[in-house]
Amino acid sequence: MVVHELSMIGVGAVDLGFILVVLVVVAAPGADFVITLRNTITGGRSAGTATVLGVASASAIQGTLVSLGLGALIVQSQPVFLTLKWLGIAYLTFLAASSLRSAWRGQYASVNAIQVSGQRARGLRQGFLSNITNPKMFVFYLSLLPQFVAPGAALWTWLAHAWMLPLVGTVWLLAVVVLGGVLRDRLLRPLVRRIIDAISGLALLGFGIRLALQRD
Repeated sequence: MVVHELSMIGVGAVDLGFILVVLVVVAAPGADFVITLRNTITGGRSAGTATVLGVASASAIQGTLVSLGLGALIVQSQPVFLTLKWLGIAYLTFLAASSLRSAWRGQYASVNAIQVSGQRARGLRQGFLSNITNPKMFVFYLSLLPQFVAPGAALWTWLAHAWMLPLVGTVWLLAVVVLGGVLRDRLLRPLVRRIIDAISGLALLGFGIRLALQRD
């Protein structure tokens, strides 16, 4: 259905093989999955949805920059690439430390005391920053898109493929938000929350270490 609609508005059909690759990539749990689930549990579906919007916005921007040819410049410029990389590592480490500190203290405000607007803003910010500071996404786009899109293809064809990742990713993460919302009452128990915070913190720390160890 999505492919048909893209074709109807003149951007060309998205390659089926590309969609399958995107599905595999999206299904692999990453930092966006961890952050979305944790924010859904702590702040409710609105906070989780805001996190998804942040993730999708960052991914769409990265895909657009690659389609315009600017993504290659970022990857080829070592100072820019390394700055972005270490900003991403620092931010993931910050989120990991915050989650681990919360697990260690085990002190949680009641659900009624949580300000929804503040949770939404935090979710949007965390989703956006955790993705936009990941330069490996530029490398991913640059290595994948040319395999399915001809160099001389129209810009809209490039964008149709580039935006497929945030589109599919948004659907998947929204499903995570719905499931997290359904289970939220059970997961808000202090002991369970401490376990979730501990696991989330360790996972985010692991993602940061993996990013740091990856060769540029």
